[in-house]
Amino acid sequence: MVRVSGLASGMDIDELVKSMMQAERVPMDKLTQKKTYSEWQRDDYRSMNTALLELDTLIRDGVGKQASFIKKTITVSNPNALSIKNVNSTSDFSGTIVVKNLATAATMQSNGETAISDPTAKLLDANSTEEIIKIRSINKDGVLGEEIEVKITADDTLDSIIQKINSTTDVTAFYDKNTQRMSFTAKHSGDNPDGPEIILTGDFFTNKLRMDANSDLAVKDAGGNLISPPRGSIGQNATVVYNGLVINRNSNTFILNGAEFTLKDKTDGPVTFSSTADVDAILDTVTKFVAKYNEVIAKIKDKTGESKYRSFTPLTAEQKKAMTEDEVKLWEEKAKSGTLKNDSTLKSLLTTMRSSLYTSVSGLNGTNSLSNLGITTTSNYLDGGKLTIDEDKLRAAISEDPNAIYDLFMKEDSKKDGSETGEMGIARRLRANLKASMATITEQAGKAGSLNNNFTIGKSLNSLETRISAFEAKLTKLETRYYNQFTAMEKAIQRANSQSASLSQYFS
Repeated sequence: MVRVSGLASGMDIDELVKSMMQAERVPMDKLTQKKTYSEWQRDDYRSMNTALLELDTLIRDGVGKQASFIKKTITVSNPNALSIKNVNSTSDFSGTIVVKNLATAATMQSNGETAISDPTAKLLDANSTEEIIKIRSINKDGVLGEEIEVKITADDTLDSIIQKINSTTDVTAFYDKNTQRMSFTAKHSGDNPDGPEIILTGDFFTNKLRMDANSDLAVKDAGGNLISPPRGSIGQNATVVYNGLVINRNSNTFILNGAEFTLKDKTDGPVTFSSTADVDAILDTVTKFVAKYNEVIAKIKDKTGESKYRSFTPLTAEQKKAMTEDEVKLWEEKAKSGTLKNDSTLKSLLTTMRSSLYTSVSGLNGTNSLSNLGITTTSNYLDGGKLTIDEDKLRAAISEDPNAIYDLFMKEDSKKDGSETGEMGIARRLRANLKASMATITEQAGKAGSLNNNFTIGKSLNSLETRISAFEAKLTKLETRYYNQFTAMEKAIQRANSQSASLSQYFS
């Protein structure tokens, strides 16, 4: 459509229409501002849920795990012969151990040079399509594992077969080009009580690699006599004397009474060991929980107590154009303030979390409240219930019984129905509080990627989008009507001017 821009009337039609539309856009601007504010509120809710989730995760992986409270400092009199780490022992341990023998793995070597001089050459001749070889070896439990087949195809070389064996079986194969010999070593140590630790089946092993049929035959003849020199070694179990008791294990690493022992060397006498609670590590776990809890408390308190500046509404695009960047930034700081002021869900969470922390855990003897650990609220009521730690008292509690601290946090409810009771540990209560509040906030503000029609604010945003689109269409029609009216006026003026000019010529 061609618009006439005041050539006849001398008026600035575009500016007139713009001024008239500015008044008409006021309701539209209010809808846009409301949409912007709803998006700010949605984002603030989601940011709060992120903080709550971080606290929940920290509880789960920290004070909510027994492993956090069984960390131990272990002293070994001869660390070159023995190392120990705690796995799941909840109590301290001590004792002596004598290392008589280390566990070793069975080995086998070729009886002379192999029939293969080039490990990169094809193994099969032109008339052969494939060949099957089989390997069986001792497993991690100290007994023979399942027999595993390895297929030799027309494209295979010794190098590729070695790679197949090493990746699919419980033996490690190696070829030495200098001596043209093969070796096989069991991946797991120990003595198989029922026979050899490695069994090789297939003509390829005997004819081309010159290997014995099993690891026993590489060491002994048919009569059981040792071969000299042997073509390998049999597997051997580790033998130790643990607190006076002789025990055998097929591996140099094994677990006794919840502790993992790793043998490194034989000893002439007993190695002593003892454990104590790793006070520093456990203290760090509890301290991190308190710090994160305080951080979340501060964030909730700040957001629910923010001032709301009702006169600072979200800026429209036109308003931003008339302001500097700094002015826009300062304005929006005020406009965004108070999106969660006095939010009932968050204020209720503060109350329930404080109750969960301060209520003693029934059914526990001794350590049944945080105050027993030296953890109390700060003296400043403006902190909103933040916690403070008496480190000396907490260290003493950890040294005395770290498991009692775990029970304080994670004692189970005897009813086991999911409801909160005084029997429930403090961490369990807090996680229940957080879970309930996060669910409520998610219903209100959704999650990143949530569809708008799945949460309350999103539905409101959809409604506002619909109203904005309808209003934009209405304004477009109105603007067109205004221009049409001014165009008609301009044309009428042009006709009047034309007639006036004709009359002037006629009378002159």
